[in-house]
Amino acid sequence: MAYDAINTSYVKQYSANVQHLLQQRGSRLRGAVTLETGKTGEEVFMDRIDATDAVEVTSRHADSPLMDVPHDRRRITPKDYDWGKLVDSPDKLRLLYDPTSPYAEAAAMAMGRKIDDIILDAAFGTAYGSENASGATANTPITFDSDFEIAENFQQGGGTSGTTLSVDKLIRAQRMLQQNEADDYDIGGGSPLFVVCSSAQIEGMLNDESYTNRDFSPLYALYTGEVDTFMGFNFIRTERVPIASSVESVLCFHRAGMGLCVWEDIVARVEERPDKRFSTYVYFRMTMGASRLEEKRVLKILCTNTAT
Repeated sequence: MAYDAINTSYVKQYSANVQHLLQQRGSRLRGAVTLETGKTGEEVFMDRIDATDAVEVTSRHADSPLMDVPHDRRRITPKDYDWGKLVDSPDKLRLLYDPTSPYAEAAAMAMGRKIDDIILDAAFGTAYGSENASGATANTPITFDSDFEIAENFQQGGGTSGTTLSVDKLIRAQRMLQQNEADDYDIGGGSPLFVVCSSAQIEGMLNDESYTNRDFSPLYALYTGEVDTFMGFNFIRTERVPIASSVESVLCFHRAGMGLCVWEDIVARVEERPDKRFSTYVYFRMTMGASRLEEKRVLKILCTNTAT
């Protein structure tokens, strides 16, 4: 009984430490998307209602209106992810420190990065949905629509060469979101718009000579880390955005345009394994899935990203 009590306390202690680490070094994108937890079953459907129009009343005592309300849904299928590492007792004797805690820290950061990968893959990948909520299977593949893509060479007034992220591209992104009525703000006044890009794109904006006469203080503050907003967008820097043939796919989206569903949040276990000569085993697991929820709320900004 005493051993079991100590072992239980040991697991709880490491689980608490891991949660603290996740708050400090976890996913950068998880807080930017629509999050739903506590899911069960093989898949989850996120239903949506399209816009409708009001009708004019043209006569007295007429029948009450019955409106057709367009419905559709997106299907999110979970995937399992885990991480494990054995710490042999002889290894602890040969090291000047116990590697168990650093391994737990590494696992926490790895799981956080995986959440970002799940979201980024879903943003530009194939979603699955259906028109009309009666289609319960939602098996129709929906690839990313090029109509919501800003070209690598986009410049106001025209251009032929590819560029990094620029104010021109951000202005166009704002316009596209506004035309789609996808730039609404939260009740609290905070912007639900996000730009996810690498440090190369922020550097490119700072080095763009065509903007040297503009007020650069907000952008420079973004670069130095003093603020994280510019032109109404919340910037999230990550080096995990997709890059193909020196072209980076910058993600620009409204919070309601991306969904992350959690079946099981990150679980941490640090225990001795009798089957491995009582070596300490560090184990993490989670079950999650993500999807693009609405095409008009998710943009891809193609930007040049060359090696330094």
